[in-house]
Amino acid sequence: MTQFNRTRLLSSVLVFGCLAFQQGLAEAHAWLPVGPDGGDARSFAMDPSNPNHLFLGTINSWIYETQDGGSSWRRLAKLSKSDDLILDNILVDESDPKTLLVGAWVVDHPDGGLFISHDTGKTWTSVDAMKGQSIRALSQSASNPRMLVAGTLRGVFQSDDDGVQWKQITPPGSTELHEVESIAIDQKDPKTIYAGTWHLPWKTTDGGTSWHNIKQGLIDDSDVFSIIIDPRQTNVVYTSACSGIYKSENGGENYHKIQGIPSTARRTRVLMQDPVNSAVVYAGTTEGLYKTIDNGSTWQRMTGPDVIINDVHVDPKNPQHVLLATDRSGVLESSDSAVSFKASNAGFSERQVTTLLVDASSPRTIYVGVVNDKTYGGVFVSNDNGATWKQQSEGLEGRDIFTLAQAADGSIWAGTNAGIFRWAGTTWQSSGKVMKTVTKSSYVVRKGKRTKTEQSQLVPAGDLIGRVSSLDVRGSLWSAATSRGVYTSSNQGASWQGGPVLAKSDFLMVAGHETTVLAGQRNSLVLSSDGGKNWQPLGMPDRMTFVRAMAIDPDGGFWVAGREGVFFSQDNGQSWNALSTLPISDISGMTYDSELKRLVVTSFNSTWILGIDPASRTWKWWDAGWLVRNVHSSGGRLVAATQYNGVVIQPEETTMTAAVGSQQ
Repeated sequence: MTQFNRTRLLSSVLVFGCLAFQQGLAEAHAWLPVGPDGGDARSFAMDPSNPNHLFLGTINSWIYETQDGGSSWRRLAKLSKSDDLILDNILVDESDPKTLLVGAWVVDHPDGGLFISHDTGKTWTSVDAMKGQSIRALSQSASNPRMLVAGTLRGVFQSDDDGVQWKQITPPGSTELHEVESIAIDQKDPKTIYAGTWHLPWKTTDGGTSWHNIKQGLIDDSDVFSIIIDPRQTNVVYTSACSGIYKSENGGENYHKIQGIPSTARRTRVLMQDPVNSAVVYAGTTEGLYKTIDNGSTWQRMTGPDVIINDVHVDPKNPQHVLLATDRSGVLESSDSAVSFKASNAGFSERQVTTLLVDASSPRTIYVGVVNDKTYGGVFVSNDNGATWKQQSEGLEGRDIFTLAQAADGSIWAGTNAGIFRWAGTTWQSSGKVMKTVTKSSYVVRKGKRTKTEQSQLVPAGDLIGRVSSLDVRGSLWSAATSRGVYTSSNQGASWQGGPVLAKSDFLMVAGHETTVLAGQRNSLVLSSDGGKNWQPLGMPDRMTFVRAMAIDPDGGFWVAGREGVFFSQDNGQSWNALSTLPISDISGMTYDSELKRLVVTSFNSTWILGIDPASRTWKWWDAGWLVRNVHSSGGRLVAATQYNGVVIQPEETTMTAAVGSQQ
């Protein structure tokens, strides 16, 4: 796999680094993750002593587990403080099921590593010998369980002592045997190893002393995503590549392309053989799941073409039970050999939440907007403080959601990657009709004198179809920051006027107060005092180079926040002051919460949340235990959106911590 789509140790004289990860960081977090369920799931691994005990890898450093065959999941452990480890390979040691090994890699960066737990995931250590390795494949020998083989961007590595020591068994610096995406070890002969690279497969029969390319019958330069060997007939090898699925009956020396799968679905990410019936093979592709029951002679698609599959699990005790790890739709479960599937994501929350809204009249009702999930995403709503969720995306047609806002009349509005939408009770309706002012001239003749008159009127100018990053719909004048400029509405969103401001188009933030509109890009601010009719540039605060959030408090004070901290102005942006003694920096978000009567501020590098009183400039704080954004009050509790871990909510018994600072 050449690219991952989705718009994320202390050394010692011992073999292992001494960094240890505590069991399930979720248990150490004060705030509770509550969903919404679903998102990107990457890989499965089964406990050989208990087929109902499975582990699940993600794209943000987390491992989940299930004790009931996938009906429900819980967070087990996070292998990094960052959210950027892709966990595509999890192994449960066949000889010691308490031992888990996880290979990780990082998107767009040659980094990753190998992590080991000897207590079923309670604690973890990083393997110093594989530190920094981008591990794309990991396999254990069936005939010699102490032998492990890993495929990395640098080549193939092997351990003969349960993962303690590692050595490279492909030529270091090879111009061809690198970027290894898949590994398979012959079940009977551990010296026979197959390695699939981003440019065709290779094979060794002497444990890596020598390698030869096995490409006869394959289309040149095929990325090899998966290799499986029939355990009963080890000369039968299936290989999936970007150019399709291939089968060999002589140990990979000659391949023939399997027919029956459309060329549009040729990116087969995983092959999985039924552990009971070897004639049954599943192919997980970027356009659904395919299945053969006759050793690959014919294939049938078992899901819709919109399902992107990363891994397949077939229950060895009940082969009719099949699980899929997918992009966007999380885990899908079948109890009838893949004839039908249903979502099985209880407790699994990996959606990329970009915005959160608590209903003003019903504080137990929470709305969230997500991105990158197409028809599986959009907007989700919970009416019970996150205990249960339902998708509420009818009419959005797969659009990404960047902002949600609620007007004084209770209506819900969404800013998307393509326009503004309003929730109409059963569906979202486009509400971005743009009007423009047109001046018409006419002439009249009076007493022999020709006089010119001009009359202005609003005429339709199409729909607002650009990205809408920010909406302010609280007062009588509404405003929107979009990729096509700043727009305002004086009729509750029935129509909008605006466009580029001072020759600039791509705006990300907006805040309004009466007829004042403050708007911003990452490195510039503009101000209108007459409802968007006229604009003027506004100076940035000293030392500030990057703006991420802005707000106007109820008294009309301006607030901007970003990489360099939080700044405020009491004279409409003519001068700025810094809250220089704040305990957090690198601000990720800021919004005014009417229930708290405070500006709520979050950070990219701290789990602290600050509630700033705009009048006294004192603050109180909470430790959410998560890096969060978009924090709101919800019936006396705080609820927040994380970037990759869904929504987290403050426990009921938690109370506000005393103020820790002030600035006059």
